Amino acid sequence: MAVRARAKLEIRRMRPDDLEDVMVIERAAFKHPWSPELFRRELEHDWSTILVAIEPLTSAPKGTERIVAFLIYWLVHDEVHILNVAVAPEHRRKGLARMLMAETERRAVQAGAALMTLEVRRSNQAALDLYREFDYRAVGVRPNYYVDEGEDAIVMVKELKRAR
Repeated sequence: MAVRARAKLEIRRMRPDDLEDVMVIERAAFKHPWSPELFRRELEHDWSTILVAIEPLTSAPKGTERIVAFLIYWLVHDEVHILNVAVAPEHRRKGLARMLMAETERRAVQAGAALMTLEVRRSNQAALDLYREFDYRAVGVRPNYYVDEGEDAIVMVKELKRAR
């Protein structure tokens, strides 16, 4: 699976001062976005990681960057659970979600995780296709998981080969 994102992009952990930029993406990506307070809480939990994809701004002063995507995951014991993946609208279909998924999997293997899990809207075909590219498989349905729309979630898992 090829990662098409531009080489200039970097992935790092979210910092508190990234919140405003992350919220812009969150609000653009989801009909019912998380609150800033939820993001702040995730930054405080030992088991939670928020990765951001950043691109340097070549027309701005040196060191200026823009967050263009993010992924939130929990590592609990030997399981990684992906909570949220979002890409800024103008950067979609460029491999950014793929790049974040690959980095999350790399970190999961490095941490000794055996399983990765997530839920995805039944109607989100682009996300379902992406997760299948990463060999996730559907193992169940959570009826009415997205309560506001009454939409089911597909539960997907991927077993990992542990690092030796």
